Amino acid sequence: MVIRMRKVFRRISAALFVACSLLYSAIFLLGNSMPEQFSVVSGYDLKLNKTIQVSTHKAQRMNSTPVANLSPGSSYSASLELFGLFPIKDVTVKVVNATSVVPCGMPFGIKMFTDGVLVVGMSDVDTPDGPKNPAKAAGMKVGDVLVKIDGKPVNTTEQVAAIIEKAGSKTMTFRIRRNNITFDMRFSCVKSVNENCWKAGLWVRDSSAGIGTMTFYVPGKNVFAGLGHAICDVDTGDVLPLASGEIVSARIYSIVKGISGEPGELRGGFEGSTIGNLTINGETGVYGLLTKTPMSGQALQVAMKQQVKTGPAKILTTISGTTPQLYDIKIDQVRYNDSAPTRNMVIVITDEQLLGKTGGIIQGMSGSPIVQDGKLVGAVTHVFVNDPTKGFAIFAENMLKTANTVALQQQSPAA
Repeated sequence: MVIRMRKVFRRISAALFVACSLLYSAIFLLGNSMPEQFSVVSGYDLKLNKTIQVSTHKAQRMNSTPVANLSPGSSYSASLELFGLFPIKDVTVKVVNATSVVPCGMPFGIKMFTDGVLVVGMSDVDTPDGPKNPAKAAGMKVGDVLVKIDGKPVNTTEQVAAIIEKAGSKTMTFRIRRNNITFDMRFSCVKSVNENCWKAGLWVRDSSAGIGTMTFYVPGKNVFAGLGHAICDVDTGDVLPLASGEIVSARIYSIVKGISGEPGELRGGFEGSTIGNLTINGETGVYGLLTKTPMSGQALQVAMKQQVKTGPAKILTTISGTTPQLYDIKIDQVRYNDSAPTRNMVIVITDEQLLGKTGGIIQGMSGSPIVQDGKLVGAVTHVFVNDPTKGFAIFAENMLKTANTVALQQQSPAA
């Protein structure tokens, strides 16, 4: 009997150990997947789901005002708890005004010029003494941004070539920006035998143009947001540093249907005059100020990330001409983690008409707004290459935060 009781006790102990380990792992993973901060619209309190409950008792002890009655600009601390029993982490909750924007889903053309020139490649120069690459030998790398040569700002490939040709064999100072750090390097260029001109051994790019989808504009502030991700160089994958740029109206002419392993694309062209100026090419998209209202439409409130849920939704996008249409999708996953701000949702195209024409998500649809329960919840950002019916999307809240910085800059240009 004693031996049997010991076996039972050991089994119970082992089971409890496994259960506690699983619980600890779940709490640890949930803690890492939760952001440090949430925003709530004034008049509401923070609610997540049945699994993760929110306790605001700390705030209520410090302030007699119920959190749902706090004014915009206020903040409080809240505890996230698994099943309301096991603490996960404390988060900051900011109270904000409800913001309504006009979802667009229309194609727009983007023309941008870089701040400096981006080094996109390096190749040896054929010299009388054999192949040489002075820039590479000096330590320059693909992805560097060349800002100045001998103190002169450079923003075009023509400027770079002209300055190098004029300097000849003279040692020059190249100002480089790498990972937001600026420094100088000195070297002299070499003369190409075949081309009979002086070269540094660099390939550089100074501009980019293409077509994407405008996500929304803020009525009354003339601020627009699009793409949901940064414009990056096609060769290096690095974000292109923006010096100036503009957006123009565009029209979709044809579709290259996407299949597994080969993303499709919307093909179109620029038409009409400039409708806005670019001010930001950032991680969450492109932003700027409109000079013309691109389209009229019903303004929708921007959902906070905790209001987005799995289930049916609509995507507003244009696959022909200039007029956007709504198509059915499903939000398959919602991810709160801030480490990947453009991959907050996994979405699945379910609309048979859209699938029949495009095969799913294709290039040019980035920025297409997503609507759920009468709110703007996000925008398409990336396609799954091996399954074009699926892709990632960004929270509309993330894009709105950057759009608000553009509005603030407009109000305080001297700041």
